[in-house]
Order: sequence, then structure tokens, then C-alpha cells
Amino acid sequence: MDFIKKASGSGSGTANQQPAGGAPQQDYGDKAANMLDKKYNGGKLGEAKLEKITDGLRTGYEKATGNKVNPKISN
Repeated sequence: MDFIKKASGSGSGTANQQPAGGAPQQDYGDKAANMLDKKYNGGKLGEAKLEKITDGLRTGYEKATGNKVNPKISN
């Protein structure tokens, strides 16, 4: 029965998948970056640039500490 849930998209394994419509799912890191961009920069950077920034921050953190970032915070 689990394979039916996974095939239909309704199961516990859908945390990192994109929702319908093709928009990527935002984690807390992305949401925080968007909020700061809108507040201090007027929203000029755009989502693609902010995604690169948050990915770079996550990679830097993981290299410096050796610990993985919780996927809920940044995936």
C-alpha cells in the first residue's frame, strides 16, 4: 500500500518535492532571505539569486562545522 501512496504523491516521502504548479517549495532559510530582501532591498534580488545565496550559506556552514543543516531549515 505504501507504493500507492508514494505514486499518488500522498505520503510521508513528499517533504522535498515541488508542489503542483511547478513552484519550488520554500524552506525557512528561503523565506527568511525573501523577507530580508523585501524589507531592506525592495525585493530586487529575485528568487534565483536568493536561492544561490542560501545554498552558499548552507554549504559554508556544513564545511565549517561538519554538521548537516536540518532540511526543514534549509534543503
